[in-house]
Amino acid sequence: MATSNRRNPLGLAVLGLLVEAPMHPHAMVATLRERGMDRMFKVTTGSLYDVVRALEKAGWIEARETVRVGARPERTVYQHTESGREEFVRWVDELVRVPAEEYPKFVSAVAYLGALGPDGAVSALRERAGRVRASLEELRQAHREASGQVPRLFVVEAEYAVRMREAELGWLEEIAGDIETGRLAWPDVEPGWIHTPEES
Repeated sequence: MATSNRRNPLGLAVLGLLVEAPMHPHAMVATLRERGMDRMFKVTTGSLYDVVRALEKAGWIEARETVRVGARPERTVYQHTESGREEFVRWVDELVRVPAEEYPKFVSAVAYLGALGPDGAVSALRERAGRVRASLEELRQAHREASGQVPRLFVVEAEYAVRMREAELGWLEEIAGDIETGRLAWPDVEPGWIHTPEES
């Protein structure tokens, strides 16, 4: 049970919100979106309800009360259990301490960049760089706005996201430039040729 819940980063987010205050799922979704955390993982009301049910089944959260505002349907407010708070701290500690193997799709594609040919590779890299640049500006703006409202400790994840985007953008521009200037040698081979480790 614990292992499966730990695979879902949305579960960590729910536990983190409940450290701040008891909350019902609709408020959780709204808060995560307001904080831009939907950039890190998919946040929908349905997926969040699934996570809440799993956390409740695991005994990490529990219903505190049911509330009704106006004509809206009743909503269940959840809070941590003692074991849930302890699990949250263990989970955060482990994720900070131990690097996890991640498998981004982009890295998989970069391994076969040769298939695009020099012009195609530069075009694709430049287009991605433009998209990353736009995303970076959004992140910087969100970080600036949040930084003026809360202590730095509460926005360090935004700092990290900005630095990662900056690093990616720098790499994209460097590689595209190296292809254009010839600093990154491109073998004279048939179109569609892909270099693989076995061919080294």
